[in-house]
Amino acid sequence: MASSKEYFVVPGRYKQWTLGLIGVGVLSLIIGFILYGGKDQGARWWAALLQNSVYFLLITNAAMFFFCATTLALAGFNMAFRRVTEAISASVIPIGIITFIILMCIVFGGKDTIYEWVNRDHVANDANLLGKAGFLSRGFFTVWSVLSIGLWTLLGVKMRKMSRSIDDKPLSVQEGKRFIFKNTVWASLYIVWFTLTVASVTPWLWLMSIDPHWASTMYSWYTFASTFVSGIALMTLFVVYLKNRGYLEYVNHEHLHDLGKFQFAFSIFWCYLWFAQFMLIWYANISEETIYFKARFEGAYIGIFYLNFAINFLAPLLIFMSRNAKRNYATVTFMSVLLVFGHWLDFHQMVFVHHFPDQVQLNLFDFGVALGFVGLIMWQTGRVLSKFPLLVRNHPFLKESIIHHT
Repeated sequence: MASSKEYFVVPGRYKQWTLGLIGVGVLSLIIGFILYGGKDQGARWWAALLQNSVYFLLITNAAMFFFCATTLALAGFNMAFRRVTEAISASVIPIGIITFIILMCIVFGGKDTIYEWVNRDHVANDANLLGKAGFLSRGFFTVWSVLSIGLWTLLGVKMRKMSRSIDDKPLSVQEGKRFIFKNTVWASLYIVWFTLTVASVTPWLWLMSIDPHWASTMYSWYTFASTFVSGIALMTLFVVYLKNRGYLEYVNHEHLHDLGKFQFAFSIFWCYLWFAQFMLIWYANISEETIYFKARFEGAYIGIFYLNFAINFLAPLLIFMSRNAKRNYATVTFMSVLLVFGHWLDFHQMVFVHHFPDQVQLNLFDFGVALGFVGLIMWQTGRVLSKFPLLVRNHPFLKESIIHHT
């Protein structure tokens, strides 16, 4: 007989919060459209949708990257909370659909205030954009977006199905080896596609092309680092929530410590890329490169620029440096919320600075849209968690997670 804590039962208060946050998001979209939809082709409204949809899509997709990366590493420590990782990654499906609709509306709706290159007359009179026309085109943008979101979804579904296929099927030694090998093959395919998209082409198209005259070869890695830290933070919040409600019986301070170490390590990695990109551009002092940081470092966004640095680097560096902080539920929860918010601010700069150099003041509209996506993630994650056992039954590495210590 299954334990009463083996399946997640969605609490009434959780449902209320989920529906409430989604309602706030929908209401914010309506009010925002009334306030901003008729101004400058609705650029302010579409920019907020682009920022939030891409950000939350990439951080939920980071959960599947974590799933596949640990699979390739033959890691066992995460088995105690792997179902949380799987459930969060399932949010790629609804958010991916929403993101694709938003991107297509911007590209085919004549929203050249977001992507300058969709205006063919403008491209024809700009030698720089004309040289990039094969890449920055509606056709390539659409095909690559379909492939990116589509394969993230399909490969994610495949990985989750394989994980659940052994819940009620004890494996022999040979069956266990075949299971691990099959998982490794499919995880490899996902990692390759993730590298070609998130770590390469997709951020160039969706975000960097907002300012089509500027380019950085480090941009996609920087975007990856930002969203991976946020993805780990999101996973941590769900793990802590479930643990506090009596679920995830095998999760302990050792697992929390590991999640804290991931947040600490990749916050340093994010800052390394942040500084390396900034330092090289500052040192070379080439005008077509410095325009990106000039608007952030010296312009109206200087406050957010330094706040971004303080939240996403100084805070995790100073707070997570000690061992005890990474094993404290309250501290880890606080830092996880802070990092999700901090990298959301980072994406705000990525999207808004080029077209709104005088700074767009963050208001209830921006936060409301973000909360709507948070509610959607909570709804999808809770729904998936309630369908399958929270413990990865019969996995060959389960014992390793149960006795795990650092």
